[in-house]
Amino acid sequence: MRFDILTLFPELFSGYVGQSLLAKAIGAQRVTIQLHNIRDWARDRHRQVDDRPFGGGPGMVFKPEPVVECVEAVQKLAGSPGHLVLLSPKGRRLDQSKVEELAGYEGLVLLCGRYEGFDQRIIDILQPDEISIGDYVLNGGEVAAMVVIDSVVRLLPGVLGDEQSAWQDSFSGERRQIEYAQYTRPREYRGHVVPDVLTSGDHSAVARWREEDSRRRTEARRAQQMEIEEG
Repeated sequence: MRFDILTLFPELFSGYVGQSLLAKAIGAQRVTIQLHNIRDWARDRHRQVDDRPFGGGPGMVFKPEPVVECVEAVQKLAGSPGHLVLLSPKGRRLDQSKVEELAGYEGLVLLCGRYEGFDQRIIDILQPDEISIGDYVLNGGEVAAMVVIDSVVRLLPGVLGDEQSAWQDSFSGERRQIEYAQYTRPREYRGHVVPDVLTSGDHSAVARWREEDSRRRTEARRAQQMEIEEG
């Protein structure tokens, strides 16, 4: 799968692409990451990509020309256009079902915002898939792009050592439940003991316990979320 990242700060990704799972996926040629500096498509000698908003207001706004032309050029370079994603707090919130959808594309073009956002004409012309990683504001879309890559890469065939691991994670599968609690050695630590069923050797009982624990945790999380929303 190919990821094209459009950003003003490509250097932010230098350490990230070298981390273990992603580095292995790149080394195995299952993932390709290409970085593109939006400033390379600026039209003036100062490489300006932003300007003051019409109507006044704080901050600066991405100009349409460099962004639109950057996206169009990158989509041609890639051979196939790829699915264009604009990381924005205005977008649809990223969840596991959306991650699974994104993992189905051959390539993703991730457009990272900065400043006060994008000139609306960028969105009107390019018609990107606007995605938010949560109801809060970041300094830029680079961290959000990393979240998208991280969540998508683990679903690609051959990336994880155990193919079932990704589908047993929280929010995966049809029921979208939180994953059950996990334990390892030692069996007792500071008075906290591993449930006996997990050391019983009874695989059916273990499966039932995990299903019940997953259901209980999911219901508790949803009830907590409802309290927050109603409060």
